[in-house]
Amino acid sequence: MENWKFALKSILAHKMRSLLTMLGIIIGVAAVVIIVAMGTGMSKSIEKSLAGDQDNVQVYFSPIFGEEEVNSGGFFYTTGGEMSMEEEPDLTHAMLQGLLEIDGVSNYYISISNMAEISFGNKKAENVSINGVSQSFFDVKQFDILAGRKFTQTDYSRFARIIMLDVNLAEKLFGTMEAALNQTVSINQNSYLVVGIYKDPQAGSAMYGMNSGGNAVMTNTQLAAEMGMKENSTLYVHVEDVARAAEVGQAAADYLTRETGLQEARYAIFDMSAMLEQFRSQMSGVTIFIGAVAGISLLVGGIGVMNIMLVSVTERTREIGLRKALGATRGNILLQFLIEAMVLTTLGGAIGLMIAQGAVFAINAGQLMGADMVAEVSIPVVLGSLAFSALVGVVFGVLPANKASKLDPIEALRYE
Repeated sequence: MENWKFALKSILAHKMRSLLTMLGIIIGVAAVVIIVAMGTGMSKSIEKSLAGDQDNVQVYFSPIFGEEEVNSGGFFYTTGGEMSMEEEPDLTHAMLQGLLEIDGVSNYYISISNMAEISFGNKKAENVSINGVSQSFFDVKQFDILAGRKFTQTDYSRFARIIMLDVNLAEKLFGTMEAALNQTVSINQNSYLVVGIYKDPQAGSAMYGMNSGGNAVMTNTQLAAEMGMKENSTLYVHVEDVARAAEVGQAAADYLTRETGLQEARYAIFDMSAMLEQFRSQMSGVTIFIGAVAGISLLVGGIGVMNIMLVSVTERTREIGLRKALGATRGNILLQFLIEAMVLTTLGGAIGLMIAQGAVFAINAGQLMGADMVAEVSIPVVLGSLAFSALVGVVFGVLPANKASKLDPIEALRYE
């Protein structure tokens, strides 16, 4: 306890010097914590976007056959393969209904997309993402219908020129979503009646298409007819158990390959789990690298602590000699200066943590990372930073403490 008192007394006796000595530690800890917090927040946000729709597995037609998937250092890519001359087959209603008999598949939906400009009077919205969807889409995705209605079977069979707008696009073109109902908008010189306004729970996420000018939905039959696309070219199967998503999705792809009679080409799945693992690996490496770069300032700060402690030993030579003359052992002197260095760096680490917490709060309050990304300061990082700060004090305090403990008491008392 006496050594702790000596350490605090020495630090408080030279407040400005102590603060300048701690500056490197303060900056280093603050930088590491802020960078790791931002990296964690960004990683969790993108991971949530990637994983949030894993119960819907995309099944697509692939004309490539004989290819193999290779995993190299966390990066997945395909190698080999030849191009089949087989064309993409048309999926019949009976084939699609057969998907529901596969163990683990609870539903399916079609979603084809295109980009277009939507206008109403003098107001225009460019680069709008328009999804052409099947009727089961609304059962699977569970959009919030804020006004109006969703599509009916009659709309599909009659190729009705109707459209649903997301709430942001409706307000952009009409001011309010209520004003948008039963109005007519123009797409490629064709008119469409607005029958519903919806809100997508995934709106604003990294996978939603943040660069688009808005989002709208129409029937896949109408979009395919207007844009010259296949009305069922992009298929999603909804699985009951996310843990079996890849397995069930592959079973659906194999089923369609058999039912359509493909010989070389095949149906394949877009496996989000592989992408998710790859992303986690990459983000972990990037965060560690940037954190290590920021940690260099901790090393610089440690050197500064060692330098000041050596100066302190020189300044307090007579004090050390007096303590030794009164019976202090080499171990007592060594422990005193080690504790002083450790208190100095730990205090600097604590100040750095407070600054980092304030900076993270400001980043989140100002939404500097985006509305859906929140920087997070984790407990392991906090504890690790404090422990590392203390370790820096011990490591860089050993040399000055050792020098102090070896001083001869007679020579030390003579020192002027």
